[in-house]
Amino acid sequence: MIYPPAGDGGRRVRAGPHFLGMAYTLLDVVEFLRLAGRDDTDDNWLRQSPLVEWRGGGPDTWTAARGLHD
Repeated sequence: MIYPPAGDGGRRVRAGPHFLGMAYTLLDVVEFLRLAGRDDTDDNWLRQSPLVEWRGGGPDTWTAARGLHD
């Protein structure tokens, strides 16, 4: 599950009961899932998989505050 963006644009990422981290880009989510053992994950899989629940916007919704990740 990918939660809605926080004020700084980060999105909490959870796999089942486990918090994987705060993602600031789609590639952050890919890396968290790889570290959790999902080696076949890439950005295309993440965009299309019915196993991923996006809350508060899809994979292109990253509203980081200006200046943090320029």
